[in-house]
Amino acid sequence: MERYKFTKKEVDKKNKSVYYKSTYYPNIPISDGDVFIITKYGDRLDSLAAKFYQDSSLWWIIARANEIRTGKPTIAPDTKLRIPGNLTQIIQDLEKVNR
Repeated sequence: MERYKFTKKEVDKKNKSVYYKSTYYPNIPISDGDVFIITKYGDRLDSLAAKFYQDSSLWWIIARANEIRTGKPTIAPDTKLRIPGNLTQIIQDLEKVNR
């Protein structure tokens, strides 16, 4: 799923410029289906998303759930991460708040 699927665009016809509005990513509550891992050297948000969700573009879900805001895809070794298991609900919540 494309991360910016729900990002709204505004087109300035005069300047022929496109402006992107902010996309709100809702909080991701802890659920019974969550998995907790300890990262190893070389782990990245995108590779973890590919491993757990079969889609590397869903890295932002792991980042949001763990309040990672560094903008870097790499994760320090021995970091405890929560991998949300309720993917369908997360996507539905994202759709609701960005209509």
